[in-house]
Amino acid sequence: MEGIEKIELKDIKIANQLDLRIKLLGISELKNNHLFETVHPCLVSKKSYIGNVNGVMNAVILQGKPVGESVLQGEGAGPGPTSSSLLSDLLSILRGNIKKPFGVSVSKLKSLKPYNVNNYVNSLYLRFEVKDKPGVLSELTNRLAKYKISIKRLIQTPDKKNNKATIVIITHRTTDINIHNCLYIFKKNKNILKTPTLIRLLS
Repeated sequence: MEGIEKIELKDIKIANQLDLRIKLLGISELKNNHLFETVHPCLVSKKSYIGNVNGVMNAVILQGKPVGESVLQGEGAGPGPTSSSLLSDLLSILRGNIKKPFGVSVSKLKSLKPYNVNNYVNSLYLRFEVKDKPGVLSELTNRLAKYKISIKRLIQTPDKKNNKATIVIITHRTTDINIHNCLYIFKKNKNILKTPTLIRLLS
């Protein structure tokens, strides 16, 4: 589970240049009869439905077979939505429905094993703040290659005044464990000025 505390204005501006938006998503999915659940920021296309859910609006997108995609959208904040949710819960308790939050008895719900999150696969946005000196970029790309993380797009923005540079790398799909092992090695690199920013792309 990740929040938005690591997202900076710089990431929002770069996402805009890439025709993307950053959205905090909760994802729940069945993978090989295992339950996968995660919450984290995602880069989504400006043209997508989820990319245009703004302000206090929340959306739930359900993907089913053979029904396809269904969307539920409504306000998620403010006095109206909050009081509505509160009253709904209170009425449910008063009616004695508290034991059946999913419409059926809890005892009849199917038990699922959790999906191994290390196998979660995504394309990634990686932002590095580095010293602006020869060889730094090759250090990054060689390390990514060692972990079999291939680069789809690379943007380098120098800051000559402060002798620094911002390097943004969009990767092809890779596993979570792969990228975390790779980023751990970067912590020891003195040419990298701060912990790299990682944002997943919604695939």
